[in-house]
Amino acid sequence: MKFASFYRGGALNVGIVDAATGRVRPVSGVADMIDLVTRHAQSKISSSAPELALSEIKLTAPIPVPRRNIFCVGKNYGEHAREFSNSGFEAGAKKDQAIDEYPAIFSKGPNTVIGPDDDVGLDPHISAKWDYEAELALVIGRRCRSVSKAEALDCVFGYFLANDVSQRDLQRRHGGQWLKGKSIDRTMPIGPWIVTPDELDLPEIQLELTLNGKVMQSALIKQMAFPVAELIAELSFGMTLEPGDVLITGTPAGVGNAREPQVFLKPGDEMVVSATGLGALRNRVVAANLHGTTDIPSMGAGT
Repeated sequence: MKFASFYRGGALNVGIVDAATGRVRPVSGVADMIDLVTRHAQSKISSSAPELALSEIKLTAPIPVPRRNIFCVGKNYGEHAREFSNSGFEAGAKKDQAIDEYPAIFSKGPNTVIGPDDDVGLDPHISAKWDYEAELALVIGRRCRSVSKAEALDCVFGYFLANDVSQRDLQRRHGGQWLKGKSIDRTMPIGPWIVTPDELDLPEIQLELTLNGKVMQSALIKQMAFPVAELIAELSFGMTLEPGDVLITGTPAGVGNAREPQVFLKPGDEMVVSATGLGALRNRVVAANLHGTTDIPSMGAGT
């Protein structure tokens, strides 16, 4: 099944999507997607409400406001790990450095989330180096802690897409940890809907990002260094995961920061993230004032 969050008449709804016909059937009796995910662990979800055309509604992020920070994985594709080390981004990294022994896990703020067709604001005061990152994302479906790799996939409610738009100069600025350079408000599109695992051949999903029509990233999910089951096992090791928790699983090679010459986002760009069976995110980059009245100096000025 495919589950979407959408606005109709100013109200937030959750529905079951039929992508083939372009229609959605609202689900009654649930407050939001996290409520639906929690209830799904107890019973099947169905709906007898009249269908709506997708053209009649406004899709939003499947989980518009995650209740906790979003869990993230870095350097989870071999070619991306190599381009990352060769770019000089990480101090002390050796040329052609291979995947680490364990996954690099960090988090980003929940207010980063926007919908699958929303504009991504770009503010040069905050960063001069805005970059794209296509990622497979998932939502946890039941409370779990210290699960084995054999049990881990049973904890997944479903999968969707994410574009982990990052500010590379800001990412390097704070002691080598990545939270700040990944947490600018309203800069991460997710969606367009959540697809349950039974509809997907996970290893064979082809993940792709185009920038202004040009393919910049393309990889199969089976090329991950740490598969989804291993990521969940590592993340839940001694730490409780809750229904509705979001995990983004890493980006393939081809990011703008590692290219020669480098390619950073600019107003007017269009990013499209797509993957087999998961739909697409289509997001324009627009100029925006995201820094407000801060007295922090501009990153765009090189300070």
